Amino acid sequence: MLSPEELAAVDDFRFKHRMPTRAAAVRELLKFGLAAAGIETSIDPSTGVKSSEFGVFGRGPDGHAPGKSENDAED
Repeated sequence: MLSPEELAAVDDFRFKHRMPTRAAAVRELLKFGLAAAGIETSIDPSTGVKSSEFGVFGRGPDGHAPGKSENDAED
């Protein structure tokens, strides 16, 4: 849960960087924080993309497989 001040900061970041959703802004801020901590992420910063393209870690070349959750075992 975010405080009203934290939420305002996220929204300011979102609008300044023309992010499509609050969730996309949170993911981008998380990615920046991980990079500052020395944890590499797989997506380069960019603008003008769909919110589904914002993420901390890449989903692979095929994205998520339809009908499978990430916790399902591979056959």
